Formats: sequence, C-alpha cells, structure tokens
Amino acid sequence: MDHLMTATADLGPLPEWNLADLYSGLDSPQFAADLKRAEAECRAFAEKWRGKLAEAAQGEKASARLAEAVREFETLQDLLGRIMSYAGLVYAGNTTDPVCAKFYGDAQEKVTAYSTDLLFFQLELNRLDDSVLEKAMASGPLEHWKPWLVDIRKDKPHELDDQLEKLFHEKSVTGHGAWNRLFDETIASLRFTVDGKEQTLEPTLSMMQDVSEEVRHKASDAIAATLKDNLRVFALVTNTLAKDKEISDRWRKFGDVADSRHLANRVEREVVDALVAAVRAAYPRLSHRYYRLKAKWFGK
Repeated sequence: MDHLMTATADLGPLPEWNLADLYSGLDSPQFAADLKRAEAECRAFAEKWRGKLAEAAQGEKASARLAEAVREFETLQDLLGRIMSYAGLVYAGNTTDPVCAKFYGDAQEKVTAYSTDLLFFQLELNRLDDSVLEKAMASGPLEHWKPWLVDIRKDKPHELDDQLEKLFHEKSVTGHGAWNRLFDETIASLRFTVDGKEQTLEPTLSMMQDVSEEVRHKASDAIAATLKDNLRVFALVTNTLAKDKEISDRWRKFGDVADSRHLANRVEREVVDALVAAVRAAYPRLSHRYYRLKAKWFGK
C-alpha cells in the first residue's frame, strides 16, 4: 500500500471545481438576487396564467398565447436550475462541510417553495383536450415546443389533483430528499482503516484495483467492517425509501415498481425488458469470459 500512498501524495493539491461561471461564491450578491427574483417571478407567473390556460388555448391566437406561457415557464426553469445546480455542486464538492450542507439545504428549501407556484402549469396543460392542444401545436410559435408538450402528456395518467401534487412536492424536502441526503452525508463521513491508517471511501475503493492481492483483501475487509458498523442506518434509509416509493407509486397508479423510472426515462417497459434479456443471454460471452480472463491474469 505504501507505493499507492506515495503516488497519491506526489499529486499535490487536487483540482477543485471552478463554479465561477454560475456564481462567484456562497456569499455571491448575484445568488441572493436570483433567489429573490425567482420568488417574485414564480409568483407573478402563477398570477398571470393559473386557471387561464384553457381560455388561452382557444381561438386563432392560441398558439401564440400558449407559446408565450411556455417560454416564460422555460425561463423560470432555467433560473431555478441554475440556482440548484450551483448549490448542488457546492454541496457535492464537500458533503461533510456543515457550511456547504446548510447552503444546499437552504437553497433546496427555497427553490421547492418557489416552484410550488409552477406546479399548476403542467397539470393545466395536460387537462386540455387532445384536439385543442394538437391544433395549437400544428403551426405557429407553439410548434417549437411540441416535443416537450408531447412528452409531458405521458405523465397525465399518473398526475393527481392540484392540492395533492402540492403536498407531494413540498414534502419531498423532508421525505425522500432528506433520506437521500442522510445517505450521502453518512457515506461521506465514513472512515476506513487499512494498516492503521484512516481514509475515506474513494481511496479505499481504489485499493480494490491494486495489483497486490493482499492490498485488495485489506481494502475489502476494511470496507466490509465499516459498512457493517453502520448497517442499521443504511437499512433504515433503504427500507424507508422503498416504502416512500411504494406509497407514491400507489397514489400515482403505477403498476410495476420500475414503471415510474421508465416514464421518467421516456422509454417503454418492453424495450427495457428486451435489453435486460439480451444482456443476460450474453453473460457467458461477456462477464463469464471476462472473469475467466481476469483469473488467468492473476494466476488463479
């Protein structure tokens, strides 16, 4: 293991993400201004369009009016995405830093609250009659967004009424989002002892690829021991997330545990099943062959 530690030390200071293209720092005035702008513009968007899309979809100017609404919605999504991309990258860069964790948590809470005012938009679009929306998309400015409009139409069978959607959205921060964050922060805080030296998960996993079988065994034992010590936390996280998904799938009328993922990926279940079957059929030609070759390399 000594040669691995020496090689790592020789690298010097490791590079860090430069997020200046998004914001200059956690105390960036522009970040604070964008949060205020997002709150005001989300509220203004809701006041302008909530309950009015059905009327906007009628008449000769339907395409132009709906295109105007979609364009404004897209701008807001870009703004919220920029805010959360920055907060998420800051947090991912140092998950165990309480300052970064608080920054991310505060941003997530605010963006979730602001975006609640946008939930109505997709719901009301999907409540338009197919013939009305098809006519508006056929030509004019709205035609540009036809692929997106067709895509969100696939969500329609699984959407709930406005108040339930709002409840699901607001509780996501304290529901599955909180459990995912607990998992990430727990993993990042774990330390693995190899030859009396403590290290994080990433370098320990790298040791699993070492040419020395002894080093690989030590790394494997260290990972197993630390994960076993935290088994109760990981079991609770996994079981809670599984139950949370079961509740969500039941309310949204998904027939299979994987259906919501297929819908999010915009791929049919049959396509995924065919892919899985093809890969499994190729196991003898791929994975089995690979591990035989690997065993030969290691003299096994």
